[in-house]
Amino acid sequence: MSKPRRRKSQRPQVSSSAPPSSAPPPSSGTSRRKRRRRRASQAQGAPRETASLPPRGPRRAFGRLFVRVGVLVGLCLVPLLGWSLLPGPGSGKPFTIEVPVAATVPELSELLVARGALSSPHLFRWQLALLHPGFELSPGEHLLNDAASARELTLRLEHSGSRPAERVTLPEGFQHFQIGERLEHAQVCTLQAFHRAVADPALLRELGIPGASAEGYLFPATYGLLVDSDAREVVRVLVAEAKKRLQKLYEAHPGRLAQLTADFGFSERDVLTFASMIEKEAHEADERPLIASVFFNRLKDPEFRPPRMLQSDPTANYGCLIQPKDIPSCADFKGTVTPALLRDAQNPYNTYRHAGLPPGPIANPGAPAIEAVLEPAQSDYLYFVAKGEGRHAFSRTFAEHREALESAH
Repeated sequence: MSKPRRRKSQRPQVSSSAPPSSAPPPSSGTSRRKRRRRRASQAQGAPRETASLPPRGPRRAFGRLFVRVGVLVGLCLVPLLGWSLLPGPGSGKPFTIEVPVAATVPELSELLVARGALSSPHLFRWQLALLHPGFELSPGEHLLNDAASARELTLRLEHSGSRPAERVTLPEGFQHFQIGERLEHAQVCTLQAFHRAVADPALLRELGIPGASAEGYLFPATYGLLVDSDAREVVRVLVAEAKKRLQKLYEAHPGRLAQLTADFGFSERDVLTFASMIEKEAHEADERPLIASVFFNRLKDPEFRPPRMLQSDPTANYGCLIQPKDIPSCADFKGTVTPALLRDAQNPYNTYRHAGLPPGPIANPGAPAIEAVLEPAQSDYLYFVAKGEGRHAFSRTFAEHREALESAH
């Protein structure tokens, strides 16, 4: 039996004629993918090259230089700013200077040094140049303080709206002299400047105030006033407040001013004059309308003697305050009423010798005193006398008044 033949396995034969390099290199697929991605990126508008942009080196160098200069300037300004905020070398004493129209900054700084308000005129000039480049010196009178910082002096000298403000309270019944003293103490303006402004004819015309003074129109209230202010501007503020309050009172008592004009010939200024007398006479709020009724009764009661004499001590005193050299009895005036003062007819404010109202207000009344004129109490009293503790005794006849006088003393 013949055995089957085993087949010989046939191995594939490789032709020796095919060159070995004809097979594709292993990395060819990767290269194609890179080329495709590059073409896709170019198709989307991606920049091909950045070599065409300007070089960044000079710009970076300029930026670094700018930063360094800024830091250097800042390092110089910080100490100067600190110096400008330090208190001045003085002890806190107020003083005034008159700045000429053509004054220069060097002249100003030397003047401040001479008044003890500056330790270094050079630093003051540098802080003006670097910290206040728009500084404009305001000519005229300035009320300063030798302990104020250089910055505050600067704000005052240019009348900047950023300068400090003081809260000033003006009580009812203050006269313009007292108001001026309080304003000077608060360093708002000087007493002399305020006194001049109160009697400034041009300002009075502007404000529509008749007479020779704004006394009576300087309304008592609390104000926030800038230091080193023009006294005329302060008067404008006080008068504006008075007119606003008067208008409210007229609206609360419609027709009353017209009635006072018809019955007594009163103007608005007469209302304030009348109210100022009540303000100086009354100490308690509930007595204001009663005192108003007494004065009105004296004006219109035919039995009262001397006729229409209001006989108010504070009016005679006021004459000695504003015209001391023109009134003989004011030569030795010490603030109190004397028999000689009440007999002196040369005092135009003496209501013991001159009938009717005095020439003008003798103080600045508040709203309650003005309201007492617009709505007085209904009484037949013709006399009153102080009986102590701020109260008064009221009488109809002179006999009753004499008894009240004796009881008071």
